Amino acid sequence: MTIDTGNTSWVLVSTALVMLMTAPGLAFFYGGLVRRKNVLSTMMQSFFLLCLVSLQWILYGYSLAFGPDIGHVIGNLSWLGLTNVGSAPNPDYAGTIPHSLFMVFQMMFAVITPALITGAFAERIKFSTFAVFSIIWITVVYDPVCHWVWGVGGWLRNLGALDFAGGTVVHISSGVSALVCALMLGKRKGYPGAAIPPHNMTFTLLGASLLWFGWFGFNSGSALGASGLAVSAFITTNTAAAAAALMWMLIEWKVAGKPTVLGGASGAVAGLVGITPAAGFVSPLSAIAIGIIVAAVCYSAVVIVKNRLGYDDSLDAFGIHGIGGMTGAILTGAFASTAVNAAGSNGLFFGNPTQMITQIVAVAATAAYAAMATVTILKVLDATMGLRVSDEEEVMGLDHTQHKESAYTLLD
Repeated sequence: MTIDTGNTSWVLVSTALVMLMTAPGLAFFYGGLVRRKNVLSTMMQSFFLLCLVSLQWILYGYSLAFGPDIGHVIGNLSWLGLTNVGSAPNPDYAGTIPHSLFMVFQMMFAVITPALITGAFAERIKFSTFAVFSIIWITVVYDPVCHWVWGVGGWLRNLGALDFAGGTVVHISSGVSALVCALMLGKRKGYPGAAIPPHNMTFTLLGASLLWFGWFGFNSGSALGASGLAVSAFITTNTAAAAAALMWMLIEWKVAGKPTVLGGASGAVAGLVGITPAAGFVSPLSAIAIGIIVAAVCYSAVVIVKNRLGYDDSLDAFGIHGIGGMTGAILTGAFASTAVNAAGSNGLFFGNPTQMITQIVAVAATAAYAAMATVTILKVLDATMGLRVSDEEEVMGLDHTQHKESAYTLLD
């Protein structure tokens, strides 16, 4: 097949945009939300994963996720070390761009997924344990789930589950795993009695804006070409984020009396999460509905449910990515339309209620597998390495105890 230079150019740009989502986007978003003594350690986790997962993906991760199918659950190792992954197109995945470009585009999805989990155990995990957890999790959880949904022969792909850009693969897998991490590591010292405010909301708003910017590569780039579908996904991405941000701030205004910067940023990210599985399957009007619904559901999860149940999902990784991903995936089954994407399927509101059932099956299977695998990984690591820093180290802060650095140095 012939390589299309326009499509190749767009996916190259999209790859760079998705890379930007992790470092600096997520790094600044999460870094601003923690206390000053933990900002470097939090940002370091995102930067470290960019390095770690990039190598894992090259060595064997891509082969497990997208390689020739074994039993509809995993790829084989015939693409180990990018063997047989060259500049020629692969008609199974991207017939007009180099196979190697599709590989590196998907690499950036793999990079950000475990980085999302870090919001759940912020300010209390040992860095050594975090590093080992990350390499095991990406191999045991992300790679198989990616194959289920996107790999040729994957069982959820064969079932007809719709996930345009990673609502199931990225957000549900990471969000549910984040909840498990929050529960198994336990609460931060002083939580919830002591106030633990964000140390730099400027960082957080900058990070949210960079995430929004990079998300155009995440969603629109998943069209794998400079096409009308890419334009449609671009529009729905922006539309859902805007609707969700406004909805979150309106709810705050009604409930608490004032809209906040944190609420606007959280709402925008929730909208981006919610539209991710649907971006290439729904219209702009449907994207508005998805954004509004996801914002309301995620607000309830973050502000009401978490406070009532008392778990310490420090930066709301589960409340936004887990709940938002589940809500978006199910709503995809309601709003999807073949008028937008003939390669997809109609949803509930367009005469096909079975698509909603398929989406629910995909959500349940991904959530259950991610939860069970994460529990197992953490139990083994707790018995061998320990999960948390000591109480003294937590009080001192992870920047100093884990990295011997300080984010802010005041000079005379």
